[in-house]
This record gives sequence, structure tokens and C-alpha cells, in this order.
Amino acid sequence: MSDQKSWIRPYVKKLQNEFQALGHKCISRYNTQRSGCGDFCFYLSYERIVKPEVLRRFKHNLVVHESDLPRGKGWSPLTWQIVKGKKSIPIVIFEAAKTVDSGAIYHKTYLHFRGDELIDELRHKQGCKTIKLCKMFVRKYPRIVRTAKSQEGKASFYRKRYPKDSQLNLDKTLRRQFNLLRVVDNNRYPAFFRMFGKTYMLNIQKQK
Repeated sequence: MSDQKSWIRPYVKKLQNEFQALGHKCISRYNTQRSGCGDFCFYLSYERIVKPEVLRRFKHNLVVHESDLPRGKGWSPLTWQIVKGKKSIPIVIFEAAKTVDSGAIYHKTYLHFRGDELIDELRHKQGCKTIKLCKMFVRKYPRIVRTAKSQEGKASFYRKRYPKDSQLNLDKTLRRQFNLLRVVDNNRYPAFFRMFGKTYMLNIQKQK
């Protein structure tokens, strides 16, 4: 299950193909109304809250999330942490529950970045690690369920990001705003600044 227009769709297709090559029956959907039922459902870059009656259709409902839960629940956790300058970011696979991002954690690993990657490179590492976590869960099932750990500690939440969050501050240097430039999408939510009552858009790309 993933959002139809999400960047993760090519990685979902790759995961589907790899599961099928291993002999599993696997389908992808964009809407829980057509989810059907089965052993596992992976919710990958799926922003809508899933109703309990949908969760009951599957033995396990799995979510991949880029934060050290319960810290960093919510939307775009990788992006918010990159903007803050973090280079080592936890990524977990956990059981979906009635309350958002609150289920038991099955495995935690890390995404490591140099600090110069732009959005396509960030997404590629995220997508590849997501595939590995999903395949790992299936490969280690059912014993992995017995090692699940409840979330501990004080929860924090990231809000949803909007195109307005790509605005540059004219009074700050590019160096200070480079991490923001790393996470903008030149097509969907490009970097911009306002001056003289006008809005100016900026594209960023790394020279190869």
C-alpha cells in the first residue's frame, strides 16, 4: 500500500517483483478499499490513517519509518532530520496500530549520509533500505515477531511538510540553508524566495 503519486512507487514495484520471484503472491494498491486480505500488508509512504477494520484483514500490518520511535512520529521524518543536519538516521519496521506510529518495533537499523546528497540520492538510499527491511521481515517470519519491542520513552511528532517549507531566507547564507536545499523537489516543491513583491523559484542539482 502506497500513495499513487509518491516517489517510492518504483521501489514498491521492485519489492513486488522480488517477492514474486521468491514465490510469494504480492499485489500493490493505492487505496485501502481495494486492499483485499492476506498475511502481510506493507504501508510504504502511505500518508492516510488506516482504519481498524482494514488492519484486521491481515495477520500483520507493517510500516517503515525513518526515526527513533516514539521520537519523531508523523510526517516526513527523514526530511525534517536532514534539514537539522543529521547524518545518521534510524529507520524501523514496526506493526501498525490503532494509534498513529505506536506499534511494536521489529527491527531498527540506520541510514547513513555524507551530508552532500540531494533529494534523489536521499530517496534512493531510503527506498533501498525500505526494500531490505520488508524482505527481512518476511524472511525471518514468524520468529521475528517474538523479538518485537514495545516503544519506550516520550513521544514527539513531526508535522506535515508543505511547499511553503521550501522558502529560503534572504538574510541567511546559502551555506546555512544548504540542508534545506538538499530536500527540496525541483518539480513538486522547489526552493523559492520572495523579493520586491515577487516570488522567485530556484532549482538545485549536483554537477556530475
